[in-house]
Amino acid sequence: MFSVILFLVEFVRGAALVSFLPVFGQKTLGLNFDVIGIAITAHYLTDTALKMGIGALLDRFSIRFVVHVGLLTSLAGIALLQFASSPWLFIVASALYGVGISPIWIVCLTRVSEEKRATQMGFLYTIWLVGLGAGPVVCNFVIDHSISATYYILLGLSALCWLLSLLISGAKATNVVSLPIREQFKVLGERLRHTKLLLPGMILQTGGAGMLVPILPSFAENRLGLSGAQYSLLLLAGGACTAAGLIPFGRLSDRLGGKKWFLVFGFVFIGVALYLLSTEPSIGVSMALAGLLGLSYAALLPAWNALIANYVPPQQAGLGWGIFSTVEGIGGMLGPVVGGVLAASMGEPSVVLYSAVLYGVIGFFYIWFPFRSFT
Repeated sequence: MFSVILFLVEFVRGAALVSFLPVFGQKTLGLNFDVIGIAITAHYLTDTALKMGIGALLDRFSIRFVVHVGLLTSLAGIALLQFASSPWLFIVASALYGVGISPIWIVCLTRVSEEKRATQMGFLYTIWLVGLGAGPVVCNFVIDHSISATYYILLGLSALCWLLSLLISGAKATNVVSLPIREQFKVLGERLRHTKLLLPGMILQTGGAGMLVPILPSFAENRLGLSGAQYSLLLLAGGACTAAGLIPFGRLSDRLGGKKWFLVFGFVFIGVALYLLSTEPSIGVSMALAGLLGLSYAALLPAWNALIANYVPPQQAGLGWGIFSTVEGIGGMLGPVVGGVLAASMGEPSVVLYSAVLYGVIGFFYIWFPFRSFT
């Protein structure tokens, strides 16, 4: 049941953030890129803020209650979009939608066993990525015909997620430790001191991806010359390569026992692919680059999360994942605002170029700064 809900939640999130909100905000509401970027940042802000308190919530209330209330709040955010006639209301609706993401994601992470963690993380991220990738693909096919129909699909699926959460067990989480916010910041500081070389990757990779979110549909249409259906195929090419590669790369990472070069090559090739996309290539080349992006991300993701898992104490799994997800969320919060401002002042290709530079810098950073978990 958790996997089904996670898939549907990420399906709606991918459709909303990558396709619907930028198109709806720009074409229907007439909003600028910077406002759209702020709205997407507001989504990540509420998502990230809730992660800090997820341990306390799961310790006090049942898993079903926490997930149910979160998804109900997300449903309210989607419902509010139809009344978002002003920028501030658009931002508030996006922020409300971010509330329901954290509980289901953290609960899923705490259920991963220690044995063959990279393989299991690969499986979990396959579910997550297929949902996240399928959402924009389906959304772009529908949005070419009707923006309102796209909205009601997202609203209906959000309502379905909320109803499915009633079927979750009413038991409390057994491996989540509750700490006051002050103590969480204390633990956060201690963990960050031990993982300071992870910080560039944790923040910059989500920041680089976040920069692209407000401008992707516009960049695909105006710079790459893609229709909505062709943009869907571009996303499908990247998503299919990622989904196909996650479990094999996860197993390979477990078998080889080393993660450094999976991360280095993953980050560097993402940067290369984004740089080539910023040159506004032909449709065929764009599709090939999307596939390269997908395979690079598939190599990177299982190794990256297995590496972070080394620093998550088993007896505080919920708190540990909440803390690291919060740090990664900083990039997700800052990225859309930076991307929106850059696009408004310098154009969409500049956003893709600067995102490419970020990923390339991260990759080369980890070449020269190895640490103990790399073998």
